[in-house]
Amino acid sequence: MSDALNYLLKVRPDAMGTYFKFLKKAGDHLNPRTRDLISIITKVAVKTELGFRQYLTRALRNGATPQEVIDALLMAFPVLGLAKIVWATDILLDMDIPEFRPENLDAEPSWHRLGALEELPEEEISFLEVAGRHLFVSLTRDRIKVFDSRCPHQVTDIPHLALEGSKLTCPKHNWAFDAKTGECTQIGNRPLREFEHKIKDGQLFAYW
Repeated sequence: MSDALNYLLKVRPDAMGTYFKFLKKAGDHLNPRTRDLISIITKVAVKTELGFRQYLTRALRNGATPQEVIDALLMAFPVLGLAKIVWATDILLDMDIPEFRPENLDAEPSWHRLGALEELPEEEISFLEVAGRHLFVSLTRDRIKVFDSRCPHQVTDIPHLALEGSKLTCPKHNWAFDAKTGECTQIGNRPLREFEHKIKDGQLFAYW
């Protein structure tokens, strides 16, 4: 929420509380994905970049596909106009979310080979790039975890230099994670995205 909205909520709690209650009730019969897509359009309409990034992240987390996000923006063309759709698309390009890249828009989820298991150091966090996606892999004697490098807050790609021991800190808003478990340990409240994995013929694979 913006500083302005926080201010109004503080100085006019009854009026603003009623407004937010209205918004919540107005979406009672919508599933979370549809509600998030509508929220994306409203944030683009007023060109609120922070809100757009946050609701985009939420929509993807609630099951919306990149194709649905793009369709929602284009179907709102009569209200938004081309300039605002281009504004939103520029932000999408800046975020560089792998699922939104043209070559991935129609791609079906599949298994991707990460490499030979014996080449991954035990009791350490490995940073890999596979099929245009960055990953953190935690390998211990009894457990393997494969995490997306994207922060669940605003899909920021967390660089490997942000890893200190097993602590991974997003440079944008300082959300911190335990890279061994994916748990968020500081500021935020959502874990890293974990990919399903399997081992076949000594090779580690992940599914996305």
